[in-house]
Amino acid sequence: MTATLNSETEALIVPKRDRRGRRRDTAPRRPGLLKFGYWWWALPGILLVLAIHYVATAIGGFFAFTDWSGIGDFTWIGLDNFIAIFEDPTQIGAVVNTLFLAFASVILSNIAGLALALGLNRGPKTRYALRVLFFMPVVLSPLAVSYVWKFIFDYNGPINGVLRAMGLGEFAKAWVADPTWAIWTVLIVIVWQNTGFAMVIYMAGLAAVPVEIEEAAAIDGAGLRQRFWHVTFPSIRPAVAIATTLGLVNGLRVFDQIMALTGGGPAGATETLATQVYKESFALGNFGYGAALALVLTLIILVFAVVQQRVTSGRPEEA
Repeated sequence: MTATLNSETEALIVPKRDRRGRRRDTAPRRPGLLKFGYWWWALPGILLVLAIHYVATAIGGFFAFTDWSGIGDFTWIGLDNFIAIFEDPTQIGAVVNTLFLAFASVILSNIAGLALALGLNRGPKTRYALRVLFFMPVVLSPLAVSYVWKFIFDYNGPINGVLRAMGLGEFAKAWVADPTWAIWTVLIVIVWQNTGFAMVIYMAGLAAVPVEIEEAAAIDGAGLRQRFWHVTFPSIRPAVAIATTLGLVNGLRVFDQIMALTGGGPAGATETLATQVYKESFALGNFGYGAALALVLTLIILVFAVVQQRVTSGRPEEA
């Protein structure tokens, strides 16, 4: 009687197991809507992403092969818009300016951001306040920042005022109106505003570097430069990949700073693909041509982002 009672109790409390000792569920699961419940919850977000990003991009890509003006009917013209783009010196110059601003801003902002991250990692006691100050330009409006810098670069602005006060008045010039220097003023503003973003990414990467490894390398006689190249830098390669990828994408589609500082001038010296897309589509009414420019810009961003990610990320086991 007792043995029978024990066996019935074990059957209720102890889960059943198969011949290999694996646990078996006593009650079979019933398939239904609950099994796929998370898909139903995610469906609105998925549809929103598809509609905004992919469907809208596909529609814009379709109009790139038409002569639509934004109003009324359109005609399918094939590759005529793309042929016109690569035969137009203005658009070729816009491509060159886009690539120059993208790569120059990535290199300069990442070098400056890494230097700030190293200096403010475990150094001065005021590092927290300094981090906030260096990151503040990132959260400011690019348009508002550009108008402030436009005043600084003005012919009667602070830079030329300092040059005249130092007796260097012959070097004063209208920086944003000079075809040679206008593109450099745009670059300075972009780097100034993006350096703080790169700094935060590198600080997150430096926080994951074990202090014990750096101390062991120092005990073994490694200098500051050797510790950086052989210990710190390999440990922050994922941070380098993220910072350069995001910086490259932002640099390729820069728009606000150029429109506020130069408007694409003087004489098209600071035109980029992003500004040309805006002007052709909304100012001149060549929506099909502007869509073709936007498609070219999208392909350039995609290609360079994938290549750069492959180059900087390294092997999967290192990342």
